[in-house]
Amino acid sequence: MSKPNIFVRIFSALWSGADGLRKVLHLLLLLFVFIFAFGVLSGSTPPLLPQQAALLIQPAGALVDQLEGSPYDRALAELMGNAQQQTLVQDVVDALDAAGDDERIVAVHLELSALGSAGLDKLQRIGDALERFRESGKPVIASADYFGQRAYYLGAHADELYMHPEGIVYLAGYGSYRNYFKDAIDLLRIDWNVFRVGSHKSFTEPYTRMDMSPEDRASRERLVEGLWAMYQQDVVAARGLAAGSIQDFADNLITYVEAADGDIAVAARDHGLVDELLSRDELRELLKEYAGPAEDDETTYASVTMENYLLQQRLLHGPRTKSENVAVIVAAGEILNGSQPPGTIGGDSTARLLQRALQDDSVQAVVLRVDSGGGSVFASEVIAQEIEALQAAGKPVVASMGSAAASGGYWISAVADRIIASPSTITGSIGVIGMLPTFQRTLATVGIATDGVGTTPWSGELRPDRSLSDSTKRLFQLIIEDDYRDFVTGVAEHRELDVDYVDSIAQGKVWTGVEALDNGLVDELGGLDRALEVAAELAGLQEGSYGRKLIEVQLTPTEQMVVDILGGAKTLGIDPAVLATPPTPIEMFANQLQSMLAAVMKFNDPAGAYAYCFCEIN
Repeated sequence: MSKPNIFVRIFSALWSGADGLRKVLHLLLLLFVFIFAFGVLSGSTPPLLPQQAALLIQPAGALVDQLEGSPYDRALAELMGNAQQQTLVQDVVDALDAAGDDERIVAVHLELSALGSAGLDKLQRIGDALERFRESGKPVIASADYFGQRAYYLGAHADELYMHPEGIVYLAGYGSYRNYFKDAIDLLRIDWNVFRVGSHKSFTEPYTRMDMSPEDRASRERLVEGLWAMYQQDVVAARGLAAGSIQDFADNLITYVEAADGDIAVAARDHGLVDELLSRDELRELLKEYAGPAEDDETTYASVTMENYLLQQRLLHGPRTKSENVAVIVAAGEILNGSQPPGTIGGDSTARLLQRALQDDSVQAVVLRVDSGGGSVFASEVIAQEIEALQAAGKPVVASMGSAAASGGYWISAVADRIIASPSTITGSIGVIGMLPTFQRTLATVGIATDGVGTTPWSGELRPDRSLSDSTKRLFQLIIEDDYRDFVTGVAEHRELDVDYVDSIAQGKVWTGVEALDNGLVDELGGLDRALEVAAELAGLQEGSYGRKLIEVQLTPTEQMVVDILGGAKTLGIDPAVLATPPTPIEMFANQLQSMLAAVMKFNDPAGAYAYCFCEIN
């Protein structure tokens, strides 16, 4: 028999190879589907809860109303093991409220060693939730290796408060400090053109001064003293201390530590700030007396983490939504133009969330949770217009103020039907600023000049290598003044106040929530739950008849699939981090440069007008 010709044999070999490759790809596809399905099924089921356990709450990093970054980036970072440490206040509140009615939870262990920054209003929300849990008759045991001021506030709301023998309680009070750059700007020969309206509008001061102005100093002294008084009042009441004991410990810390032979932990215990000093082993033994030993490790106590507990509760009880709902939209961070990830407020991206509430027939009212020191005037106005569209459609909007709702944060709040602030909210700062640095003198020192021609007086005027003309400076100032008039008249209209009166409490002045209530900038004091109640009342919803619907950025189907695949792989023991290649030196440099430029690039308002508040109180 003769052999097939060469072309037939080549085709036959190619066909056999292709068929073999098809079978391999088929097997790989089946393996992929198996991993995906196994990951989804196994990843969606939380560990079973012991019949008796302590709820372990370990807030890590900053307490926030909204996690920073897109959901996809956060999910990938969590799978890779490099997620930014942040804790949602609502998660802590939800866990405590559910645990109070759960017979399996016999106590709460509040471990506070990893707690980072937190506004006083966020601490107060969790403090209130701790008090509600204690009403169930079950104890809260708080502990930390070291108690910073924020951690101590929460620890004071516990039934028992323990610290490591080598720890310290550090209560620094509240302060407001910042760097000033005028001399450096002069040395670098930069012309930092500043435009502002508001005698107390201090955001631009670091570029024009080397110290705090008398007006800003007076405002900030009032703010920090007011917040410190609230902090002390809350802690003294929760801990059962004598009035003035917190201030006394801070003022006479050296005396108390000397009396304790230099042991600051003993000084804190002797002053009544903590109940006892316990090592970690001793603390575990104490917790075993409440919750019993863990089934799989008798050296520790039976517990369930807040994350696993919430996952189980939400799977068992489902979403809070009903046929009629009050929507919650969080606006946290700087207000920037365009679309921005969560943790910042994008004019376009936040507007889309408000539009979703407008188009959702199940949403009868909206609570806008604002936690922002402001930003772009244009973006603020875009958001305000979407709020007015909701109101025109018969859906009332209530602004719920968090740690700060000032400047641009107040701009978007003022449009709401009602404004509810925390007593410790920093608000007001009604004023507008603009900044435009030019570098022609800097360039001249290295022999660079700029020259040219144009067809109008405005040609080449916004180049950073040319000085601003008097006409351009006047134009910028006119724009800033017009934006300020819009701000003041808008507040007067929506708050039903006299324009001159609003101007008198504006001028960039900053207020606590208590002061804002007194001068008419807010309607009442309360938290997010009170805002939900008011929104429901305005919409004519009966108590218990409506649900709560969180409207936020969500994963796309493709993103969800990728996350599920990587989650399934991790469940099978495959570390997703191996898929990530370490950055090259060039990439590391580019990332560092991008981080350095981010502070400048965020100023993206089309008209260069900003309603910013320097609201950092530490």
